[in-house]
Amino acid sequence: MYREIPIFFTIDDSYAPFLAVALNSAIKNANPDRNYRAIVLHQDLSETNIAKLQSLQADNFKIELTPMKANFDALDDRMSNRLRCDYFTLTIYFRLFIPAMFPQYDKGIYIDSDVVLTDDIAKLFDIGIGDNYIGACNDLSIADIPPLVAYTENAIGVKAKEYINSGVLLMNLKKLRDSDLEGHFLNLLSTYHFDSIAPDQDYLNAMCNGKIYYLDEAWDAMPNDAKPQLEKTYLIHYNLFSKPWCYDGVQYEKEFWEYAEDSGYIDEIKAYKAAYTDEKKKADSECLELLVRRGTEISDNEITFKKLHEKGVKIRL
Repeated sequence: MYREIPIFFTIDDSYAPFLAVALNSAIKNANPDRNYRAIVLHQDLSETNIAKLQSLQADNFKIELTPMKANFDALDDRMSNRLRCDYFTLTIYFRLFIPAMFPQYDKGIYIDSDVVLTDDIAKLFDIGIGDNYIGACNDLSIADIPPLVAYTENAIGVKAKEYINSGVLLMNLKKLRDSDLEGHFLNLLSTYHFDSIAPDQDYLNAMCNGKIYYLDEAWDAMPNDAKPQLEKTYLIHYNLFSKPWCYDGVQYEKEFWEYAEDSGYIDEIKAYKAAYTDEKKKADSECLELLVRRGTEISDNEITFKKLHEKGVKIRL
């Protein structure tokens, strides 16, 4: 008997159209003999979007939409005595709380909403990751940006070839609970307030390094003009600014529009792209420049994951 496959997402109201594309692609590639549950934690999702997203579900692919705050409020004493940050601060770290929020699951998948599945997500769930905390892909989006490579090694204390992208995670939820992931994270966050350019991703890398199973890059295929498209993909992740609903000529754009067509949001997505002005594109470019600059600056901070780890502070789980 197969287990139900839990797949976690988190969105706000503005991202509903892109989540619909992701869900549509997952459902269309699902195995009819397996059972799936998309658990979508959301902030201020409109009743219209709730109804449209739930209309996508199939008999063997349920879509459960629940307010994020309700789930945070439901956390018990595992966290209450350590919860020193406000709710809105914690939402950006949502994936780190999945093990504590959902004790009924021993294994699960977290996926960002800017993706399309091109194969059955059950194949990812079935991968054995042994005694590791998570399965993930090396973050190839930074490989061609030397300042960001330096940032991962000098600030996070993780070799570039070991630094993972947190947009696709196969999670050993039981082991993460047993290791008190959320407690360790909250202690680090409230004690040191690490400066970082990819908050949840950097914490995951710093805490889980050495206990990560590296997945085939086809499970987190990212558009990258410096590299050819992969011949075979399982999941395409339109990371950072490489989004076909903003730009033309993005690698793997054909797959996105294929699943957008009958997602229920095709008109909204086309309108969004038509309204994506040169000013917005310029802001994207400036944001990337800032990201690179911040990475260089953070490495020089007195308090970094790497420097504290070298001083004997417990950073790893």
